[in-house]
Amino acid sequence: MTATGPATVPVTTALALGDDALVLSHRLGEWAGHAPVLEEEVALANIALDLLGQARVLLSLAGDEDELAFLREERSFRNLQLVEQPNGDFAHTIARQLYFSTYQHLLYAELAAGDGPFAPLAAKAVKEVAYHRDHAEQWTLRLGDGTETSHERMRRACDALWRFTGEMFQPVEGLDVDWAALESRWLESVTGVLDRSTLTVPEGPRTGAWSAGAGRQGVHTESFGRMLAEMQHLHRSHPGASW
Repeated sequence: MTATGPATVPVTTALALGDDALVLSHRLGEWAGHAPVLEEEVALANIALDLLGQARVLLSLAGDEDELAFLREERSFRNLQLVEQPNGDFAHTIARQLYFSTYQHLLYAELAAGDGPFAPLAAKAVKEVAYHRDHAEQWTLRLGDGTETSHERMRRACDALWRFTGEMFQPVEGLDVDWAALESRWLESVTGVLDRSTLTVPEGPRTGAWSAGAGRQGVHTESFGRMLAEMQHLHRSHPGASW
């Protein structure tokens, strides 16, 4: 039996969606002071704040948002492995954002159109997620169809992150979604963006040996542990402090 929080929202589902938003928010926040141009630093910070807002709502449905963010161990997080991947160069960040924001926008649009427990949240978030998706698409076009160097970096980034995309379409308990149809629409959209960017769809597999679920099952990549230690350090160093 699935534990539930307020308004009969499945806790496991809220954690999966909330952890996706929380972890990617932190990754994007790492660009503060390091983005290639000031305008882009502001844009990435705004996307990070949007995702953090989503994470706060979702995690609060599962329990105490601060405890869930800062006191859980690595194996208790249920985020996709894609969102925990290091920023790399700017092209890697954009490829990660293209893959995830396309998925999140399609998912939230479907949830918003239904009458499930996540419909109200999805309806509020879908507009900001549409901006995240457009931002990633526009940068993919700029880099892919830009200079020889930017094209090659974007190609390498898309190839490197492709193997993490299959996990997005593993069914999530508590979400009444046609995952096969969602995946088909995602592939069509991403393929279209890559084609317009003079990039080719990566040929490698979209899953690894962890096809049973990976991040959704608490199995994470090496870089996630280091990121989590940084994210949780201040809270753990000063337990019970108020700011």
